[in-house]
Amino acid sequence: MRLKPSVVLRFYGLCGILIQVAATKSKAKGSQGQFPLTQNVTVIEGETATLTCRVDQNDNTSLQWSNPAQQTLYFDDKKALRDNRIELLRASWHELTIRVTDVSLSDEGQYTCSLFTMPVKTSKAFLTVLGVPETPQITGFISPVMEGDRMELTCKTSGSKPAADIRWFKNDKEVKDVKYLKEEDANRKTYTVSSTMNFKADRSDDGAVVSCRVDHESLNSTPQIAMQVLEIHYVPSVKIIPSTIWPEEGQSITLICESKGKPLPDPVLWTKDGGDLPDPERMVVTGRELNINVLNKTDNGTYRCEAANSIGLNSAEYVLIIHDVSNILLPTTVIPSLTTATVTTTVALTSTVPSAAAINTRDPNALAGQTGPDHAVIGGIVAVVVFVTLCSIILLGRYLARHKGTYLTNEAKGAEDAPDADTAIINAEGSQVNAEEKKEYFI
Repeated sequence: MRLKPSVVLRFYGLCGILIQVAATKSKAKGSQGQFPLTQNVTVIEGETATLTCRVDQNDNTSLQWSNPAQQTLYFDDKKALRDNRIELLRASWHELTIRVTDVSLSDEGQYTCSLFTMPVKTSKAFLTVLGVPETPQITGFISPVMEGDRMELTCKTSGSKPAADIRWFKNDKEVKDVKYLKEEDANRKTYTVSSTMNFKADRSDDGAVVSCRVDHESLNSTPQIAMQVLEIHYVPSVKIIPSTIWPEEGQSITLICESKGKPLPDPVLWTKDGGDLPDPERMVVTGRELNINVLNKTDNGTYRCEAANSIGLNSAEYVLIIHDVSNILLPTTVIPSLTTATVTTTVALTSTVPSAAAINTRDPNALAGQTGPDHAVIGGIVAVVVFVTLCSIILLGRYLARHKGTYLTNEAKGAEDAPDADTAIINAEGSQVNAEEKKEYFI
């Protein structure tokens, strides 16, 4: 009867073991210091594992590798287990190295290297197989999302061993407030992990990149990433920007309607005081800009810009007040004198009389703290006139007082020898020519 090759191989291996044991009995005493050396091995599922057993001192003693089920894989250079994934790399008295290709999770376990001395010495090597996590998937995303709605995104991956780690990022900034869940798969060897991020949609999130990152030791520092670009729809925001803050008659002004929204707002609508633009020839709308040429007082009013999209409508207003052309005031010159005062004042006054509405309406676009110069000029003129009048009155009073004093003195001198007042005056005037007079001064 012809035996099967596998039976012959096992018989041959068993005989070799018995022969080897018998041959090494006489050397047992000298081989007490011989020990096989192995190392634990970690490999990623689907890759190749290499198991090596070495002996520093060996007196021609056989080496053997066994799997976790205690099945002999190789006895020296002889293969004992029929498995095409297991190959012999090196076989000598000092080393036995085998290779296992396409490693699966079932290959994980403790492998044994045996040195057939008396007694037999062994060394253990644990083979760890890492389960690679599947590419993550993000679920729960609905596009587009309305501003203010809540979003709940879930990232999930399966097949990791040990359990993978999941992290969330929004525009490269990590999001910490998330939920993490780990579940054991049906094979009871790998895990399915998931993470959930919950947040309120805001217009600032429009265009943001949300990414789910899976980290695992089997990925060789290259994480798996799933990404999702957010699309947030929101009502337009509107703002009017004038080209000048002090519009004057005869000039031009451009009002820019700045509107932002998602979807992009339709062409804006310009109105004045609740109605259409009254002068289309001077008031030209170009895109989002309103250009008003050759300004005049009839252009005063409230201008409104409206922008709308499929989400809603928003608007902004601007109160336009046209100012008179700037006036140039010449300086005031005052020339003082003891007897007279000359005041020269040049004031430029406009002939335009403001209406009651213009007087009561305060320009919201005017610069803070700015007032007209007319009050200051008029106050200065009044002060100068009062000062000159007072000086003139003082000088006139002094002159009249001095004249009256001289008349009374002359009258007293002529009354000494005169029978009446007229004679006394004549005598006093005649004596002034030849006689020395006593002079009196009134100060």
